[in-house]
Amino acid sequence: MQSPGKPLTEALLCARSEERLTVGVYESAKIMTDDPDSVSFCVLATDEQFECDIALQIHFTLIQSFCFDNDISIVRVSDVQRLAQIVGDDKQLEDAHCVLITNPADGSWEDPALEKLHLFCEESRRLNDWVPERLDLLSVVSHQTMKVNPLDFYECFGPDGGDLRP
Repeated sequence: MQSPGKPLTEALLCARSEERLTVGVYESAKIMTDDPDSVSFCVLATDEQFECDIALQIHFTLIQSFCFDNDISIVRVSDVQRLAQIVGDDKQLEDAHCVLITNPADGSWEDPALEKLHLFCEESRRLNDWVPERLDLLSVVSHQTMKVNPLDFYECFGPDGGDLRP
């Protein structure tokens, strides 16, 4: 099974540029309750600092259950700070534990990176790994290592992630 770190970053950057991200546990819970059909993908993030946060773990359990009940693909990542940087929410770092990617309003959009993530989640479920955990976002390209605006990702890198800059 191929690592989904790169497609996850690409999907997050694409959704961010199209303003289809919801960041925060409470904000995500509200979207999921009000319109679960609008949610395409869920990312939960925790690291060593928050592993013993019982309230956060309870929220994660409820969100995971909701995702299972509504056929929403879900993954867990191991670096809240990196996720916050990718989604551009450094000022709300402590609330970047849950990120939702929502569907576009017109329904006419397809994202190859998001499709790869859905396939990864399907394959994981077939292997009884219902919530793939601790995906490594450190191995993927971020705006810190690129030294460019993350919205310029597609202008600087080809579909395979290769550098197109001179």
